[in-house]
Amino acid sequence: MEQPASKMGEGRAIAVLTSGGDAQGMNAAVRATVRVGIYTGAKVYFVHEGYQGLVDGGDHIRPATWESVSMMLQLGGTVIGSARCQDFRTKEGRTKAACNLVKLGITNLCVIGGDGSLTGANQFRNEWSELLADLIKTGERITSAEAKGSSHLHIVGMVGSIDNDFCGTDMTIGTDSALHRIIEIVDAITTTAQSHQRTFILEVMGRHCGYLALVTALACGADWVFIPEMPPDDGWEEHLCRRLTEQRGRGSRLNIIIVAEGAIDHRNPNLSFQLVSKKLGFDTRMTILGHVQRGGTPSAFDRILASRMGVEAVMALLEATPDTPACVVSLSGNMAVRLPLMECVQVTKDVTTAMSEGRFDEAVKLRGKSFENNWNTYKMLAHVHIPETKSNFNIAVLNVGAPCAGMNAAVRSTVRIGLLQGHHMLAVHEGFDGLAHGMAFYCQEVTFFQQATLLIGTVIPMSLPHEFMEEISQSITKFNIHAIVIIGGFEAFIGGLEMVQAREKYEELCIPLVVVPATVSNNVPGSDFSIGADTALNTITTCDRIKQSAAGTKRRVFIVETMGGYCGYLATMAALASGADAAYIYEEHFNIHDLELNVEHLVEKMKTTVKRGLILRNEKCNANYTTDFIFNLYTEEGKGVFDCRKNVLGHMQQGGTPSPFDRNFATKIGLKSVLWLTDKLKECYRHGRVFADSPDSACVLGMTKRSLVFQPLEELKDQTDFEHRIPKIQWWLKLRPILKIMAKYEINLDTTEKAAMEHVITKRGVVP
Repeated sequence: MEQPASKMGEGRAIAVLTSGGDAQGMNAAVRATVRVGIYTGAKVYFVHEGYQGLVDGGDHIRPATWESVSMMLQLGGTVIGSARCQDFRTKEGRTKAACNLVKLGITNLCVIGGDGSLTGANQFRNEWSELLADLIKTGERITSAEAKGSSHLHIVGMVGSIDNDFCGTDMTIGTDSALHRIIEIVDAITTTAQSHQRTFILEVMGRHCGYLALVTALACGADWVFIPEMPPDDGWEEHLCRRLTEQRGRGSRLNIIIVAEGAIDHRNPNLSFQLVSKKLGFDTRMTILGHVQRGGTPSAFDRILASRMGVEAVMALLEATPDTPACVVSLSGNMAVRLPLMECVQVTKDVTTAMSEGRFDEAVKLRGKSFENNWNTYKMLAHVHIPETKSNFNIAVLNVGAPCAGMNAAVRSTVRIGLLQGHHMLAVHEGFDGLAHGMAFYCQEVTFFQQATLLIGTVIPMSLPHEFMEEISQSITKFNIHAIVIIGGFEAFIGGLEMVQAREKYEELCIPLVVVPATVSNNVPGSDFSIGADTALNTITTCDRIKQSAAGTKRRVFIVETMGGYCGYLATMAALASGADAAYIYEEHFNIHDLELNVEHLVEKMKTTVKRGLILRNEKCNANYTTDFIFNLYTEEGKGVFDCRKNVLGHMQQGGTPSPFDRNFATKIGLKSVLWLTDKLKECYRHGRVFADSPDSACVLGMTKRSLVFQPLEELKDQTDFEHRIPKIQWWLKLRPILKIMAKYEINLDTTEKAAMEHVITKRGVVP
């Protein structure tokens, strides 16, 4: 019989350390490692000051408790400290470290750091038997019995690095938060640059990797980017000057140049400064962002990523055998996976070798698909010359449904790549209403990127195509529309489906169309993520401030209502990101008995250690157990122990400046939608007209695992719960057990995320 997860760690000891440069989210990883380790019955230790603390021992290696990681989730940097350690590079230093671990019975080590830190951990593991033998020989440090009880050292790594320079993972801990810092500054600089018609040159971190610079350039629409993986060709100076001049000729009041600190031959941004200011005479300023990129509160993405990695790291340690190689926990799409540590390290080193030998195309490929796609997207959108030869195809773009941050970025990339393909691009105002009533105009260039408000608008309450299909078909004929991009949420999905189903009656609707998911609710079938959901999630992490208020007044519980309709994505992910005690959602059925258990659980915690509580409730999780009901329940049952406050976040979740993730995602998905339509138009063009009536000519373009995938609208019908406007299967439900463990609930945790998801689906009663 398989041992339950809650008993797996009995008799085990786990040590966790952070090493190398700090990164936002490290504390979330430490917190998850400690709490899951304790949950499994293991004894967990902090190693303070990284490998130096491992060598020095003593008070540097201390037991961790559940309460010792409380209020760590929202802190940047690393609370347990990090240090560059020369002692650990020597065998004598590693021998001391081994002795310190053996004396405490620690045979499981979790290392959070960069590739250098993880390589050092693997070397330590490989030498372990030899180090123990040396310690026994001295006869003073450890006994044979102690050595026998610690005969194998298990190592698991998590990559904490803002540079995202480790091959084998889509994202490293800290990268998203660093992008948040950078984009905040770029947005601020943009306003002053526009005021004075200035050119700004910004140097961002990235000594060996240009990821931060590249994604920043995509997210802010920079005119030029220098990255180490792809230095510019000969004659780049003339090309740069021509591009900046043409941008000014179009009426642009600013230029942005992004430089990665490790860009070959451009390590000093003064080179670009001299070129722009002296040759062009532009008013130019230079800003080196420096360590501000490492600081500040971690983003919601980094908190969730680090928490998931911490859970997987503990499981990997407890399931390891003496023959199991050291592994690193990585992110692949939306899954936390384990990969052989040294294989990933070797590929990372191969990138550096390829760059040093001038094999730059290979270096870009070795960085992985995500990096390569970002680079190719930037190259396509950075072109400024619209082809003289037109395609004679007209593509319409419209926003449908409630607004969300990032829609403008999607419209911008859609229009720009359409123009570069030679198409005529039409922006349709006011969604399906505008399409029906002919509210369209030709786009020549769209420069909006940062705004959250929609420059082509939506209509609330939303109208769907079936209300005026005749008028829509007439508008398509009037404006000679050959293809449509629909950007929006569940209404966009339904609207696209209605247009497909009406093809039999209206031949004008037999044109290619693509639905681009954009909604804070993240409830569009066919996509794991929607534009706007990440920004909304970061808005909800204002719960940090609520927790501070609760902690300051002592023993206070906040009940917070989030948006999302019937979809519990925002409530669940925000609960993970903010360390909530519970999150009530429609997909996971709950009754009065569950509410009673939750209240009793929180009361007990409040009586002993915890001084504040946070409860999240999805707006439509239950028609009867309303936010007021839950507030009144907790208020009544908590009398004498804690008091309650409630917050309804409301439409602030739809506003704000788009996050780097949403800008980047929207840019790539908008571009891909038009490239796909271009191919479809060529396929369907016969005898001077476009005719497309096959199911695969009308698709949702969604992120599935780690790829952008086109799925026919008709095929997605069976995967959709239309009554509640959600997909029948939602990947994030498998994270619910992590939320409960972090809140100190005793649950049956299956070590596979797939099984956890199936458990939640079955409990809800929605079995695919």
